[in-house]
Amino acid sequence: MARHDTLTDLPNRLMMREQLEEILASSNERGLSTAVMCVDLDNFKSINDTLGHPVGDALLRAVAGRIRNTVRETDAVARLGGDEFVVVQGNVEKPEQASSLAKRLIDALDDPYIIEGHQVLTGASVGIAVADPDHEAADDLLMQADVALYQAKGDGRGVFRFYEEGMNKRLQRRRALEAELRSANLDEQFHLVFQPIIGLGTNKVTTFEALLRWTHPVHGPVSPDEFIGIAEDTGAIVQLGEWVLRQVCMEMKSLPDDISIAANLSPMQFKRDDIVETVARVLVETDTPANRLELEITETLLLEDNRKLHADLRRLRQLGTRISLDDFGTGYSSLSYLQKFAFDKVKIDRLFIKEITKSADQAAIVQTIVNLAFTLGMTTVVEGVEMEEQLRIIRAMGCDEAQGNLFSKPILARDIPGFLDEHKRRRYAA
Repeated sequence: MARHDTLTDLPNRLMMREQLEEILASSNERGLSTAVMCVDLDNFKSINDTLGHPVGDALLRAVAGRIRNTVRETDAVARLGGDEFVVVQGNVEKPEQASSLAKRLIDALDDPYIIEGHQVLTGASVGIAVADPDHEAADDLLMQADVALYQAKGDGRGVFRFYEEGMNKRLQRRRALEAELRSANLDEQFHLVFQPIIGLGTNKVTTFEALLRWTHPVHGPVSPDEFIGIAEDTGAIVQLGEWVLRQVCMEMKSLPDDISIAANLSPMQFKRDDIVETVARVLVETDTPANRLELEITETLLLEDNRKLHADLRRLRQLGTRISLDDFGTGYSSLSYLQKFAFDKVKIDRLFIKEITKSADQAAIVQTIVNLAFTLGMTTVVEGVEMEEQLRIIRAMGCDEAQGNLFSKPILARDIPGFLDEHKRRRYAA
């Protein structure tokens, strides 16, 4: 029976389990602990789908090499299948040793890979289970590390999590939501709310950003932070995203002609769907002018700087829609994105606005983004504006538009006419 993975030459599941039993026994003899780590690549499926299986296979071999080079010779490394690896760390005196190794693994796997002429960007999430001496069986440890990995990926990826007792309940809830999301009646359980974006030169509403909400018949309101990730992982985001586009276009008909609606696009909609064909079809079927539809993307999509992405964004603009870069300044964002991609708008993340009245550094960053966007002919939108003083500062910087609770929290479609009437009478900081 085979004991090694043919692609990476690492031990396979069978051999790894034997090694785990040996390391557990050795650690127990010394009165020490054993840590089991499940390591899973982030965005591997999309890399496979976009660049092809030969690149994906080469990436897995490169990842295996980096893991080997990061661990000790006495640690065991195996590939379970797909993009999931296991590291077994013996003779652990304290949990900090396991967290230190997990950090090193994440850092090692985060560096760019050059494969067949492609720069491939990925990362890893790690789930950790630590066995006390004479306490856990091998199978239990593997299951617990896998549950912790599930939690890590749900918490934003590129992180590690230790197994905790409560994780089983969270895992059960997530799996239940996965199944229920696939079968949900979208019209009955989902709805949109709308937050206005204000032109600082005119004090008029230029756009409403559409935000998706899920009211589950049993669980009640489910946070977007929870269900959007589930929808992306399961592929349900494609159907859900088209539903949002259709609802946005239908709501557009009740708004004044000079107001647009912005819809958020997930990176998975670009990878699992012909997003350009979907947008074009919805515009035609709802008889919506393309220039009133804004499409917001985040920098996560831009990590894969490939020809298809460039082509999709170019074709979407050719339809007449406007493209916005959302949450700019967080995560992987860099000013170079503004030069590489032809965005109509750049939305500066609320992170920079929160401390702008106290931090000269934050103010300088915002001013730099505003200046570059102006040079490139892009509109700047500042998110998260909640105070008059923040508004005064960004207005003086030359920002074009602002969004935040100072103007309005997200509201239902039926409340938009009343808000527009009230907004005409409001005055803000000059």
